[in-house]
Amino acid sequence: MASSWRSAPWLRVFETQRRRLVRQADGIVKDHGLAEDIVQDAFLRLDRRGDPAAAGSGAVKDPAAYLQLVVRNLAIDACRRLGRERAWIDQGDGLDAAAPADQPNPEAAAIARDDLRLLEAALAELPERTRVALTMHRFGDHRLADIAAHLGVSVGTAHALVTDGLEHCRRRLGRS
Repeated sequence: MASSWRSAPWLRVFETQRRRLVRQADGIVKDHGLAEDIVQDAFLRLDRRGDPAAAGSGAVKDPAAYLQLVVRNLAIDACRRLGRERAWIDQGDGLDAAAPADQPNPEAAAIARDDLRLLEAALAELPERTRVALTMHRFGDHRLADIAAHLGVSVGTAHALVTDGLEHCRRRLGRS
């Protein structure tokens, strides 16, 4: 289906309204490049609505008025979004403050070491088949069919072994 942008009504609307709409958007957002983007987005929305000559109920009867309203709304939305972004950045020295540290804090590292010890102990308590199935699935990214073939069991049994192993480890780590 050919785009309606190639049709004369849309082209005329674009040619006659573009500069005025960019000025309108620029007056709200105070950024000419953003204003151009907003007007482009508004025209794309108009294009999706359909040809005014078409009899469809979604067609725009007055494209110029529609564009003026859409540009105004998009520009206001852009200002709100920019305001939220600025407020977020101002909250804590910008993006660097929000970036995660390269190293975990000492408390988190200690908790992680304790969890690892508990997990190792929980794995050691499992029957061998269950331990093999769980480690293949969770640490080796093997599919249940691969695990079943390796252990010589059905896929359902492999699934049950993995599930049993996970439940046991969750209980031991206190995460049931």
